[in-house]
Parts: sequence; C-alpha cells; structure tokens
Amino acid sequence: MSVEKWGLFEVELTGPTEGNPFVDVQLSAEFKNGDTTIKAPGFYDGDGTYKIRFMPSVEGEWSYASKSDSSALDGQTGSFTCTAPAEGNHGPVRVRNQHHFGYEDGTSYFSFGTTCYAWVHQGDALEEQTLKTLETAGFNKLRMCVFPKDYIFNKNEPEYYPFEKQGDGWDFSRYDIAFFHHLEKRVAELGALGIEADIILFHPYDRWGYAKMAHEEDYAYLRYVVASLAAYRHVWWSLANEYDFMLKDKPMEVWDHFFEIVQENDPYDHLRSIHNGNVTMNYDHTKPGVTHVCVQNWDVKRMREWRDAYGKPVIDDECEYEGNILRNWGNITARELVHRYWICIVYGGYAGHGETYEHPEDILWWSKGGVLVGESWPRLKFLRGIVEEGPAEGIEPFAGSFPWGRTAGGGCGNYRLIYFGEHQPKRFGNGLPEEGRYEADVIDTWEMTVETLGTFEGQEPIELPGRPGLALRIRPVEG
Repeated sequence: MSVEKWGLFEVELTGPTEGNPFVDVQLSAEFKNGDTTIKAPGFYDGDGTYKIRFMPSVEGEWSYASKSDSSALDGQTGSFTCTAPAEGNHGPVRVRNQHHFGYEDGTSYFSFGTTCYAWVHQGDALEEQTLKTLETAGFNKLRMCVFPKDYIFNKNEPEYYPFEKQGDGWDFSRYDIAFFHHLEKRVAELGALGIEADIILFHPYDRWGYAKMAHEEDYAYLRYVVASLAAYRHVWWSLANEYDFMLKDKPMEVWDHFFEIVQENDPYDHLRSIHNGNVTMNYDHTKPGVTHVCVQNWDVKRMREWRDAYGKPVIDDECEYEGNILRNWGNITARELVHRYWICIVYGGYAGHGETYEHPEDILWWSKGGVLVGESWPRLKFLRGIVEEGPAEGIEPFAGSFPWGRTAGGGCGNYRLIYFGEHQPKRFGNGLPEEGRYEADVIDTWEMTVETLGTFEGQEPIELPGRPGLALRIRPVEG
C-alpha cells in the first residue's frame, strides 16, 4: 500500500460491539519511520468497525502497531509506503515569520477566508451548489461548524444529527455515524478544492442541547472529532464561535482544557484558535495552546495593536458582513468590506469575508452557503492575487508614527503596499524608499485595475489620480 506525503492513510479493524464502543474501547497506533514515531488516536466507526487515520509527513517506509484495551484490536500491525506529494499538495498550514502562515513545504499561504457556518447541514443539493461556488470564488479558507445552528435565518432541521437519539433527547456518549461520514465527505471535498477547513467545534446557537453538554461529554466529543478529522492536512481547529456567550456553562478553565485536549489528541499540531462574540471579550491569545489570533471586531484599524499584543498571526474573521439584514453586523456595503479587508492586509494581518443578503428562503451565504450575490468577493479575489504576487514572507506594517499620518501601509524591504482608503491625495511622497529605483503602480481596489505610473527613485512625490479607494504598490527595480 502507498499514500502520498501529507495524504491520509487509514487502518480499519474489526472489534467489539457490546456496550458502548465509543467510550468503552481505547484504541491508538504507533506509526514508525526510522527514528520517527507518531502516535495516532483511533475511533469507533460503527458496525464493529474501528479506524485509525494517519497523515505521514516523511517519505519512505512506515510501519504501525495498534494498541488497545481490547484483545481483538491490540497488536495489529502493517506497513505502507509514503510517496512524494502530488502537485498542489503543500502539506498543512503552519505559522511562519511569527505573524504569517506558510504550508509545511515552504510555500506561502495568505489567508483569504469566508464563512458558511452551517453549510454541511443543508442537504446535498445546496451543499453541492456551495462547493461549485467555492471552485471559482477565490477563497482558500472556510469557517464551518460541526454542530447545526439555531439562529435567525437558521430554523430548518438538519438532515443528520451528531448524536444518537434517546427518547425525546440525545445520548451524548454515542455518535451518529451517518453524520460523521457526511461531515468527513464535505471536509475532504474542501481539501480537493485547496480550501482550508476552519472547523468550529462549539457555538452557542443551539436548540438541541449540544451547547450545554456536561464537561466530560464535551471532552469525549472533542477526542472523537479530533481522531476522525486530524489526519486531513487542511484542517484547522476553532474551539468556538463566540465562546464568551457560553461562559456560564463553560467557564474559562474549561475552554483552556479544551485547547489541551485538542493539542494532546492531534499528533499533527494543526492550527488552533478561538473566536469572541463581545468585542471586549478577546480570549487570552498569548496562551501556548493558541497558534493564531481570531477576533470579531469592526474596528480593523486596531490590527497593529492586536499583532503587538499577542505576537501571533491575526485574522479578523468577522469584521462584519456584506449584506442588508436588520443586524448591523450583517449590513455593511461591499465597498466597506473591501475597505476593511485592505486595511487588515496592509497592516500585516488577515480578514474574513461573509455575505448576509436577505433571501426569500433564508439562504444566506454566511450560514447556509449556496451562491454569492454580493460585490465584494471578486474584489477580494483580486486582492489575493496582489498579495500573492508580493513578498513571500508576508507584509509587515510600518512601525512608529508613520511618516504619512493615518494612511495604512506595510511592506517587506523596499516593497510597499500603501492603501489610501477614504483619503484621496493628489501627490504622495512620504514613506517611499529612500534609496534605489522602484516601479510604482496605482491600484483601484474597486474597479480592480492596476496602472503603472513609471519608474522612480527617492522620495519625490508621485502624482496620483486623487480619488478614494486607491492603493499604491512599490516594487524595487533591479539594477
């Protein structure tokens, strides 16, 4: 047997069915390649089937041996060959250069994400339409919930539920296999599109009791989800959407323990974050279990402040959504969302997209997916192209008081990306490279045009069109 590097290798075993195999049986396996040994957790997959999923990160021959408190599952051995990764397979995304990201093979990764919280709970027709939209939308990360959602525009029942029924309620110690097979399928399909699955493990918008499970039930659920999904290279873990709205039932020490459980059970150390509801309730992202910062805040000009405070990559994954619904968080214009996205990027951070336009059948992209009807997404796709053409290391905000005042700007070396936003200067000189020749481009962030102004040297002011929504790109010229 063979599997590509950072691919998914699966061991399938047959074991006991009596009692409750989800919690009664312990299963793991040690995978070895030379001096490298990795322990991967196993899980019960129903009908007497147990699985151990593994993501190899080293090419060559691997062997494995299972460990279990069940004699039928213990001591099962085997081997496989790990081959070179296929084209487009760059491995998991990691933190790189302190405030940025990169794939494990060294390829740059710049986060351009969107949100479809409950898309995997909408039935095949709508879910497949969502995937079709994502093929060309330009996003490379998707925030999505494990649990279904009960909230405005989200009152439909899901096709699958994560737990088995018990009378009028649920048995939180038994997982519904059809649900998890469906979730795994959709996660795998995102990976095939090159989209990172930012999986939200808890949220407060619930009518089924999932947000108020006992702590031990929470812990077991986390172990099960991590065992089933961690071997997918494109998985990220978001402990919660709006964790602070659940503090009554899950106090801070419980959230801290959630991070510990995920970290202990994920042998691949996937990215981990947590998302706030109230803008004053940021989690302490300096804690070691947090790999990067996820915030909800409309005031994107605080990006430099968050970077400095936490010393990690920052994604304002909810800087409010383009749309027209009653709630203020879901009715900013497309121009405003593009504006906020640009500010996050040039200040050395990242942002998240969402779309909340009223729909006669309550099919809003931000939760259910479907099709995009707004105007921001193609402009964010355009911005992604600008960023990916820039320095591989990522953009760093210019420090200090900034010679150009409140104008947002960042760069790398003599590469500069300066966003004027609501300002409309006719000339600009401060902050340009003091030495060396450079090419200057003016970018219309709404019309998605790039006009080369010429080659310049020094800080002599450059003539600009003098209208809002423009950016200036400075690229050094060799020789």
